[in-house]
Formats: sequence, C-alpha cells, structure tokens
Amino acid sequence: MPWLSRTRLRTAGAVLAAALIGSALAVPTAQAEPPGGPLTDLVNPFIGSQKDGNTYPGAAVPFGMVQLSPDTGHFTGYGYDDDHIRGFSSVHISGVGCGLGGDLPVLPTTGDITETDYAKYAAGYRHDDESARPGYYRVGLSSYGGITAELTATARTGKQRYTFPATDKANVLLNTGQSLHRTVSTRVEVLDSRTIRTAITGRGFCQDTKPYTVHTITRFDRPFTSYGTWDGDKVTAGSTKSTATGRHGAYARFDTRTDRTVEATTALSYVDAAGAARNLRAEGGSSFDRAKAAADAAWERRLGLVKTQGGDRTLRRTFYSSLYRSFLAPNIGSDVDGRYTGWDQRTHRAKGFTYYQNWSLWDTYRTQAQLLALLAPGESRDMALSVLRIAKESGWLPKWGYGTVETNIMTGDPVTPFLTNAYQQGLLRGHEEEAYAALKKNADGVPPADSPAVGREANAPYLKDGFAPYVKGRPHTKPGDSDFDHGASATLEYALSDAMLAQMARDLGHGKDADRYAARAQNYRKIFDGSTGFFRARDAQGAFTGPADPAKSEGFHEGTSWQYQWLVPQDLPGMLRLIGGKDKADERLDAFFAYRKLLEDPEKTAREVWVNGPYDYYNADKYNPQNEPDLIAPYTYLSTGRPWKTTDVVHAALTLFTDAPSGMTGNDDLGTMSAWMVLSSIGVFPVQPGTDSWGLSTPVFDRVDLTLDRRYYPSGHFTVTAPGTSDAHRYVQSVRLDGAGHDRTYLTTGDLRSGRELAFTVGPKPSGWGTGDQAAPPPVGTASAAHQQSHRKG
Repeated sequence: MPWLSRTRLRTAGAVLAAALIGSALAVPTAQAEPPGGPLTDLVNPFIGSQKDGNTYPGAAVPFGMVQLSPDTGHFTGYGYDDDHIRGFSSVHISGVGCGLGGDLPVLPTTGDITETDYAKYAAGYRHDDESARPGYYRVGLSSYGGITAELTATARTGKQRYTFPATDKANVLLNTGQSLHRTVSTRVEVLDSRTIRTAITGRGFCQDTKPYTVHTITRFDRPFTSYGTWDGDKVTAGSTKSTATGRHGAYARFDTRTDRTVEATTALSYVDAAGAARNLRAEGGSSFDRAKAAADAAWERRLGLVKTQGGDRTLRRTFYSSLYRSFLAPNIGSDVDGRYTGWDQRTHRAKGFTYYQNWSLWDTYRTQAQLLALLAPGESRDMALSVLRIAKESGWLPKWGYGTVETNIMTGDPVTPFLTNAYQQGLLRGHEEEAYAALKKNADGVPPADSPAVGREANAPYLKDGFAPYVKGRPHTKPGDSDFDHGASATLEYALSDAMLAQMARDLGHGKDADRYAARAQNYRKIFDGSTGFFRARDAQGAFTGPADPAKSEGFHEGTSWQYQWLVPQDLPGMLRLIGGKDKADERLDAFFAYRKLLEDPEKTAREVWVNGPYDYYNADKYNPQNEPDLIAPYTYLSTGRPWKTTDVVHAALTLFTDAPSGMTGNDDLGTMSAWMVLSSIGVFPVQPGTDSWGLSTPVFDRVDLTLDRRYYPSGHFTVTAPGTSDAHRYVQSVRLDGAGHDRTYLTTGDLRSGRELAFTVGPKPSGWGTGDQAAPPPVGTASAAHQQSHRKG
C-alpha cells in the first residue's frame, strides 16, 4: 500500500478531526438481523408513491408487459395521499416525471351506471385496508357497499379478483377513453358472454408524440348477466360494439347474490387483437391463486440473486425494495409468438431473443443498465438487441422510447453509453459490428426531417465547432426536447458518448474512427470558461451566454453548471486540472456536498441542504441526489485521492432511501435511482458509464453474495465482504481481491468474471488505501486509455 504524501496526511488529519466530531452516517446502528424468510416479504411496493417518487404499488412480474396497478388521480397513476381509486389499469412505468400509460382502467362497482367519468365514479379506500407485495396487490373499496379488489400478473396478462357484496348489479367497468396520457381513439367489442375486446390508441409523454395502439382482451371466469357500452355520457345497454374519440368504455354485470367473487384476466398486445388472444391463451389459463404464487416465486428467484448479511430490517427492506424496482423495466414488447410492432409501425418477429420496449435511456444508462448487465445479462442482451432492432427498422437509434414510438424526451446521446456498456459487458457477441455501425451513424449524423427521431440534434455545429450551441427560442421541428435548448449539457453528453465510442472503435480495429472520437471526447474543454472556472453555454456565434454565476447558469438540462461540472467521467484527471488540480477540485467538491455540515449531521444535510424538491433543478450550487446529472459526482473523490469522502457522501445520500412511501429520492425513472441505491449499498458502482469500470466505496452490509449467470460470469458468483461495517466503522483500511491486495479504487468487469471475493477491511478513520497516483479509474477514449482498458481486460 502506498503511503500518503505529507500534504495528504495534513488534509486527512483535518478531515479526521471533523469526522470524529460529526454524528453517524447512513448505516443503521441497530443490531444486524440474521437473514431468513422469503425476500419478497422485505419488499414494500408503496415506497416512492408519495412526494412524487411516481412509483406504482400494483402487480407485475420482472420486466413484464403488464403492470396492473391502481390509479388515484395522480398524474402518473397512484398517489399515496389520494383517497379514491379511479380504476386498475394495465400499463404503468415506474418513476416517470410525466403522465404515461394508464391504459384500460377497470373498476368494480354496484348499482346502476350513472357516471362514465372515472373521476366521478371513483371508489373510496383507506390504507389500513390495502396491502401489496411483489406480484400482488389488494385493497378494500369502501364505496359501492364494500368491494375487495385483488390483482396479480403474468408477463403479458393482468389478473383481477373482485369480491362483491350480495347484489344482482355487480359491475365491472372497462374504461377505454381515459388514461394517464391523451387517448386518441378507442374501440370496444363484446365478443361473447364472457369476453370483451378493446383497442386503445393514445399519445403523449411530457409533450405530444406519435400515437401508439395497445390491444386488450378481457376474459371473465363466468358469464355476465348483462353488458353494454358508453360514449360520453350516453350508456347503451346491450351494445356489443362501439368506437369513439372521447370518454368511452364497456361494462359487464354479474349476479353476486350467491357467488360473490368475479375473476377476470386481461391480456395485452402491441401488435393486434390476435396477439392479445394468443397471449391470453398462453398465460391466462391458471387460477388467480396459482398466478399469484407464480409471480411471487419469480420475484423470489430474482431477488435471491443478491443475498445480504448484516444491517437491520429497515435497511434490508429498503435495499430489497430498491432491487425489486430495478427489475421492473424495460418491458417485454413481443407477444408469445415473438411478434412485435417495430418503430416503423410494421409487424416483425423476434427470433432467438425477446423484444423489449420502454427506454428511459438518459436516466438508465448511468446505473440501471449496469446493474442489469450484472444480474440479468441474458435479458440485458435481449434489451440491447431490441435497441438495435429499433435502429434497423426505424432508421435511427432511440433516445427515449415508449411502447412503439420515439418521444425524444431528454437530450444528449444516452444510447451510446447504453450500447457500449452492453458491448463492454460482453452482451453483444456476434453483433459488435452491427452495433458499431448504428452507433457511428448516430454519432456522425442527424436524423432526416421525415424521421421521428431527433438523435444528436445539434451535431452539425458540434462537429464543426466542438460544442452544441445554446439557442434560446429556437422552434422545435419535432415533438420532444431539443439539444439546442440545453447546449451546454448536450456538449458534455456528446463528449462522454464520443469517448465511449472511441474505446469500442479501437477495440474493434477501427483506428481512424477511434482517433476521431477520442479527439471529440475532449470537447468538454470547449465550453469551459476560464474566467469563472466552470462550464458555460455558448451561443451560435461561440460567445459565452447566460449568467456567469454557475448556480444560475443556462443551457443545462435539469441542472446547473455546479451539478454538471463532474460529468466528465471519460477524463476526470483532465477536468480536475482545468479547475486547478486535485486539491482545488477537492475544495470545490467539499463546497458542493456541504461536506463539513455533512460530517456534523449527514441526514439533515442530505434532506435540507441537498434536496430542494423532485422538480427543482435550477438555481442551486449543491448536489442534487433527486436527479441524474450528478449521480456519479460522489465518486469524483476517488480521482482527487480522498476515497474516504466518497464513502461519507454516498452513505449520507443513502439516508434518503427509506422503507416508507416517501422513501424515494426524486423520480425513480425506470429503476435509475433504485439501482443507484443497490449498487452504492454493495460498494461497487459504475463510475464511467459505457465502460467496464466499477468504482469502490464501503459497503453497508457485512456480506453480499451475488449469484451470476455462468454464461457471462464463469465463476457463477461473486462475494463482497466488509465485516463490522457500520456508521462508526465506515472507512476502508484495505481491500483484497481473491486474497491479493488491491489498492485501486475500482474493479473491471474482467475482475468480476475471474474473481470470487472482494474483501473490505473497515475501521473508524480514513487510511491511505486508494490514494496512490494510479489508484483511480483511468481516462477513457484516448489511445493510451484504450490500451490500458484492453490490458485490464486481459
């Protein structure tokens, strides 16, 4: 182990003095609870359903097409503070910031049907008569004489069980015309005395988008006694078919005076009615209880890939709930016969893989993609192949895809680190050149006017001048966000992606391309304003624009220059030199994290200094743990030679995750925040998105056993140990990889594949571990960095 320099010893001494004064950091001090019992018992699906975490508590299986969950009037579905349920709809996305999905809300009622607006016929409920666990949701509806609703799911179907009071007017309302986004047109058909079919065309997510259609078929376990449809306020008993562009739906009525229970199974397809029927036949045949048991077993297997020891029950519940949310998306998009609707709106068939959809890439490329590559590499491979299908069929790689359409929400070039990560993790074997060709097209061009994609919208000026200009008021030519509205952050995102593509190009033998992309990876320097010491937007003429104050900067998407200054994972040494070297950078990081306050009271600092609100992105000079741009920032201390500060900040941020409904920090964004929690708790985090690098910090558990897919990780498992880790003993003293000393503050995927155990020794004070000049993750994208990367992989 290298010794600390005298300067670093003085710095460490000052930090130690402050640390010893401060109160405990994140890891709970309660007595560790021995593992035991089903892991599904530890999951609380209500976490994030309050204060705009925007999660949903309903029933789904891992990566399932169906997410059957209650909608209460919250714009993304379920709000814990609401007291009425409008329906149980089949499509939800965990943690999005705009209304999306909510197709086909179904609600049981009794009596005559006098209202057709689900805001008016909504049923009351109380939390003391509500419960949820992975794959199952139950609630007692206090309206309509008291009805119990239960939900479970398979991959492509949602199962409902309703227990009515004794009545001859027990209704099930299938609302096709109202959802969480705009409904364009709908069709309902009563096929027979047990079956209702619908087609729902909708659009919209934050802004308007191209429409998509979802087909459903609902089969009841017994015949209904009567039925009908509604169009607007008009209810037509006995109607078997109806098409409308507004409020619209169908109902089925049952006699529950002797048999009070009604079960229904709804199957989805994004292809056609025949696809929904096939999905129903394939997955809808089992009873509700058998489907519920199967869903629970599927979740137990998935959660069982990570076994933890140590920590109290609160920590374990928070951790496994985060792990659960990390496996909710992307979602299966193909039917049981492999057919799916591509982004060209034509029917295709996936052969040899499962087609997935729903791509919040600006979020997930930073954390969730890497966690899935580690724990679900088979599915991750299919997800990457699905993204390549989008490029093949629509002509361009996606940015933020929902269902069968591009929304163009968010900015930059997130698909590049997403796919280069898949490549670096060995998930694109046999498809390397196909992926590279699609990425090269994306990196060097702009989609044509007739393409729904915007891609790297500001690529022309970026390639010419080295930066994406910030152009106020520029008209949008396509729905969604514009890189010109966020030129400064788009420049940083483009440069990050260029670095990752340079590494892939060099690995594949495309040397000239690699040199070109590596040069572009340095474009972050083009927007550095030496007079302020921060990144700053440039206008179309190249002049710096907007306020000079980095906390009030313009041209950054959902953040400020303070938060984006650390988004240079491809070349942190170069970035640190720009702002005056490691010591100056360390001082700035301390200010950014309010480090001295954090040592005194980490939880208070995290909640009162860092957190401003889930959508309060601007006018701030502090870390924002509720949003994506600076998720990697705590790990920047690895590059300043103060790795113990990474642990301090990470553990303080972990206090924001709890097992209460408000226990999510910001929107979950399809598992992004949850994956951050999981990886940071384990102590292994993807500090350079799009590469094979994993930064290290102190785990919060004594032991974590990962079960890995032997097709990708020959050892089949990897263990992380940190005996005695706690708030009082949180500092790394040494690390050993399979018994050999390991002074680097990172691992590679090759280490995970060939290794079996990463052992941390922890203590009450910072040590010299990880402070050497070669300890931090090296730059990515340059020729020398690429050589180092290849050498590391061995």
